[in-house]
Amino acid sequence: MNSLLAQHLRPHSISSMQDDVLIKELFLSHDPDGRRLDSEQVLRAMENIMCYATASEVPVSDEHGDAFAMNNASNIEVVGSQEPLGHTVCKIAREILCKCSGEGDLHTRTMIVFDLLYPRNLLAVSVAMLKQLPCNVSMLKPRFKALSLLVKEMVEVTKCIIEFEGLPIAHLMMDKEMISTTKSHIFIAAYWVIRSSLNCSSHINDLIAMKSENPNSNAIAAWELSSFVSRLSSICSHLRRQVDACRQQTETKLHQKLVDLLKESQIDNQEVLHVLFALKNDFPLKDCSTQAKLGVSELKDKVVILLVSKPELLPLEKLFLLVHRTYDHPHNKNLEGSYKIVWVPISSSETWTDVEERNFQLFSCSLPWYSVRQPQLLNSAVVNLIKQEWNFKEEPIMVVLDSRGMVTNSNALDMVLIWGARGYPFSVTREIELWQEEDWTLPLMIDEIHPLLNKWVQEGRNICLYGSENKDWIIEFNAKMMEIRRLGLQVDMVFVGVKNPSEQVRNVLATINQEMHTTLLSFTEIQFFWYRLESIRKSKLRLGKVADTDHTLREVSALLNTEDSDNGWAVFGKGWPPDIVRLQGMQLMECLNLFPDWGGNVARRGLVGAIRNALGLAVSSEPCSHPNVLHYAEGSPEGIVVCEKCKRLLKMFVVYE
Repeated sequence: MNSLLAQHLRPHSISSMQDDVLIKELFLSHDPDGRRLDSEQVLRAMENIMCYATASEVPVSDEHGDAFAMNNASNIEVVGSQEPLGHTVCKIAREILCKCSGEGDLHTRTMIVFDLLYPRNLLAVSVAMLKQLPCNVSMLKPRFKALSLLVKEMVEVTKCIIEFEGLPIAHLMMDKEMISTTKSHIFIAAYWVIRSSLNCSSHINDLIAMKSENPNSNAIAAWELSSFVSRLSSICSHLRRQVDACRQQTETKLHQKLVDLLKESQIDNQEVLHVLFALKNDFPLKDCSTQAKLGVSELKDKVVILLVSKPELLPLEKLFLLVHRTYDHPHNKNLEGSYKIVWVPISSSETWTDVEERNFQLFSCSLPWYSVRQPQLLNSAVVNLIKQEWNFKEEPIMVVLDSRGMVTNSNALDMVLIWGARGYPFSVTREIELWQEEDWTLPLMIDEIHPLLNKWVQEGRNICLYGSENKDWIIEFNAKMMEIRRLGLQVDMVFVGVKNPSEQVRNVLATINQEMHTTLLSFTEIQFFWYRLESIRKSKLRLGKVADTDHTLREVSALLNTEDSDNGWAVFGKGWPPDIVRLQGMQLMECLNLFPDWGGNVARRGLVGAIRNALGLAVSSEPCSHPNVLHYAEGSPEGIVVCEKCKRLLKMFVVYE
């Protein structure tokens, strides 16, 4: 029995000892000099060459194949080397073909390849060796099938190695035994990939030269290749389990590290940003306007707004509005350098599609902000944190990190769309402060959508915003307003359409321009208006407000809910005093029909006050207790003043200074 046990264990022990010796030998040959490249891109280039070589029906010359290989490699950056990658690949290919071919011992030839490769990249040889696969293999199908299977196993093993090398192990407290075991597997896997490459090279040379047409020799060659396939398949299976275990542990530890970092105030924001973006790349960001590569040090001591979205970002009109509210905002000049926006595109699936890639390339070359340079390489733990902790569900969000790396607002997008750079530093606290300063007024509704409209508000002119897509109602309403204006009421008309304006609104705009009055807002500016109202409602709801107790939320919700109504609506108001009144449907037309009765009160009460008085819209005739100091101005209306908060009458006291 002991003899049987010894016989069973001996091969395993001998194999283990051989592996240990081989690992030491490989480790001694490993002498990197700092040159680095994106191994995943190299592998992708190799796979493209494989598809090109095997799909072509016309024999490819060496010259054409070399050019194709160099074109695939031309966009891959080699850090620390002045030589283009394509030249390196071709040089390695020629050296291998000259020095490593022949009838010598395969192990010795494999070790020579390792000496050639280091400090060059291991995967470069894969491109060099596999790009010359023949096209017409109909006479040698069994051999070519075995060769193709071997190549696929080599690719799968290489993918495992690349995945492990991309894990941020150096930045985490990992299980040392697990990492050591995985690295041993990788040394053996790398050895067998190179050995298989040499074996492939020998067979490829035979196939190119068509040296062997003997069925028996082809069968022997196919069997030899199949034995390599079996060996690599076993290596890949073990390595895959090890890499998966390392990846799972890495994701768990990295997620927890990020959660802890974001909860506590740091000295600055560098460690947080490094863990989020710079674990694989020293220059993970780029300036979209100049395409310059940037490190996270560019964001030190700044408020950082992470614009997280799908690669298609936002509808163009909403994107234009966001750019206007940040990059073009007047307050932005005063804050120049105090904050930066970084676009973080997240794919809808685990793998980026070609459409998503094209969208990213388009927008990342057009925006005035920073962007993650290679969002496809974001660690899955980072992506999961963005989805789970920051609640990203494909709708764009703006996560704000203060200068010390703490999250001060999990979504400031609506705040930015409402106030632009005035919202700095864009924290929830600042958002609450801004709302405490705001009431439901014309400036809040239309801030900077159109410069002339802003001018009218500042001048205190009476303004009527009205909306509908019912052309008959619009004609009737404008006819009544023209009649009232002829009676002496000075009011500027502004058509704002409906939420989600359609082609019908474009037609209405044309009709108004031709038959009624000049439309101030374009179709795009009408969209801006409704995006702004949507942001006002979302901001209020995010802060926990309810329409029953919040006047602004109640009014903006009423406007946003008028979309399906055939009857239109109108808002009357002016810049000062900042009270406005909303009328809709039959109530609006009844009010206009009664203008001869209440028009005389406009001079004393103001337009809004006269309308409120005519329709009895004040909540109570009793004065309210909200204090409000109104500075006297020449020509300002005297008499009844309505409270901005509760819309009740204010009792007047005169104070002399």
